[in-house]
Amino acid sequence: MDVLDKIRRSLVVSCQALEDEPLHDSYIMGKMALAAKMGGAAGIRANTVNDIRAIKQEVDLPIIAIIKKDYPDSPVFITPTLEEVRALHEEGADIIAFDATDRVRPGGKEFSEFFREVKAAFPGQLFMADTSTADEAVMAAEAGVDIVATTLAGYTPYSEGAVPLDVLREVVERVSVPVIAEGNLDTPEKAAQALSIGAHAVVVGSAITRPQLITKKFADAIGAQN
Repeated sequence: MDVLDKIRRSLVVSCQALEDEPLHDSYIMGKMALAAKMGGAAGIRANTVNDIRAIKQEVDLPIIAIIKKDYPDSPVFITPTLEEVRALHEEGADIIAFDATDRVRPGGKEFSEFFREVKAAFPGQLFMADTSTADEAVMAAEAGVDIVATTLAGYTPYSEGAVPLDVLREVVERVSVPVIAEGNLDTPEKAAQALSIGAHAVVVGSAITRPQLITKKFADAIGAQN
């Protein structure tokens, strides 16, 4: 069974914690991935080589791998350059995801130029495009990515206010490659709806793995009653 079959119509849990977050630790992310597997996750999305190594020690699930890195000349920070792609490939990532928005990348490169270099360097690797609009998803699919995702819908200046499930519906209608639903799917009902729309799989992160955000929702609701 190939990687895409393993996650078909299933839940992928994003286990990430940035440096300013309480759970920022590769050991903790490994245990978070184990908890996700015990809960029924069929795959994991993970950030950094160290976290991926820790997660592999705990679970044998497919991993959608990224490296978040800031560059001063670009707003793109999800696997922004060939350097990050190479590190993930060398680690044996099942799927490598990257920002595929219509924004200039580090070094002044556009997505099409970046992906040509990536595909030439690693022709056998599975690649997933994190997009914010249906047009970007179409562009990425035409460029030759294996999977497109709605990860960044609402997170670019020009997609602000986008409804992720509406973006998903349009993407599914316009591309022929597998589409992964991701981004603000913060309830089980939304995740199930994404599958009914036609998503290949659903990625959920903050609603499962960021306890400070989960806690805040409860605290805000209770605070509103006082």
